[in-house]
Amino acid sequence: MHNIENFDFTNKKVIIRVDFNVPLNDKFEITDDTRMRAAVPTIKKVLSSGGAVILMSHLGRPKSGPEHKFSLIHLIPELSKQLGVNVQFADDCIGDEAINKSANLKPGEVLLLENLRFYKEETSGDEIFAKKLAALADVYMNDAFGTAHRAHASTAIIAKFFPKNKMFGYIMSNEIQNINKVVKEGKTPITAILGGAKVSGKIEIINNLIDKVDNILIGGGMMFTFIKALGGKVGNSLVEENLVETAKAAMEKAEENDVCFHIPTDAVIADKFDNNAETKFCNSYEIPDGWMGLDIGPETGQAFRDVIEASETILWNGPMGVFEMSNFSQGTEDVAFAIVDATKKGAFSLIGGGDSVAAINKFKLQNDVSYVSTGGGAMLEFIEGKLLPGVAAIDD
Repeated sequence: MHNIENFDFTNKKVIIRVDFNVPLNDKFEITDDTRMRAAVPTIKKVLSSGGAVILMSHLGRPKSGPEHKFSLIHLIPELSKQLGVNVQFADDCIGDEAINKSANLKPGEVLLLENLRFYKEETSGDEIFAKKLAALADVYMNDAFGTAHRAHASTAIIAKFFPKNKMFGYIMSNEIQNINKVVKEGKTPITAILGGAKVSGKIEIINNLIDKVDNILIGGGMMFTFIKALGGKVGNSLVEENLVETAKAAMEKAEENDVCFHIPTDAVIADKFDNNAETKFCNSYEIPDGWMGLDIGPETGQAFRDVIEASETILWNGPMGVFEMSNFSQGTEDVAFAIVDATKKGAFSLIGGGDSVAAINKFKLQNDVSYVSTGGGAMLEFIEGKLLPGVAAIDD
């Protein structure tokens, strides 16, 4: 495996798998260019080192073949602007136009291929399709961390056609380095803050982190499954009945490993799922019937702050309550600002997963934490200890 920093790209054609799965409005304008912006340093590095770049990505979930609304042609104006290069476009990711335009590409030029997912062969990991993509270039680079957990043709299978010339782009290597700073080389005390609606999405992470961290803070809708496992009354709050025993087992395993498992002691409860509902604070183990918990309470918020501010390494995934509604966003805000304070004091903080990233952005704190991960699902699987196909294909 090569390193983007010391590879000689002179006169090489580099095919880069990027994640340009950006949101478009009804005029096909990009409404959030974060993912595209993130890939710019990788592309510019190849161009400034004498190489030519062929970009491939997916966009949306086209059902069967090409659809205009999922065409990557919509990205050309913004991409050209960000790179300072007139980006060329091939109306197919394989086939004659892709072959001809790739063949004629000169150093310093950029070609964007049409949406990979117009072919079902992309998601099925088809080898013949991957070989056609590989034939367009001399070097393969993966810089799409958001799809690294999928064994797709362009993220994993294609790498085998470049046994000597394959590498990660900056996004991929940064993601792996920063996640490893928590799970492999974290300074203690290490605190994992896990929220969100469901235990089902987080139980594997909890089980994998129990022998790696010192504290686990539980918030969000998932807290009520744990409270029920401890014999509490949760009223109409969200509970996954089939996971009550699993939650109990996780807490027992944590105790055996001397991990402090922090479950909220109070909650903001409401009489309906609505920002204008009647609300009050309540002991989180004694929620009356007809009421539901929609955020952690102030006592828990303070207790969580104390743990976070005494930590050296922090992982945050998932909000503490329904933070999209202003009346149930205080707990998430408390945690976000505590992480910022700990980071100022020298802690390493990693934020990942769609909703935590949305929360950090909402409070405009993205520059006050150590690292914000771009790949929700991929990051979670990496933390669960799973081997990601997109990483393994290059890291062999």
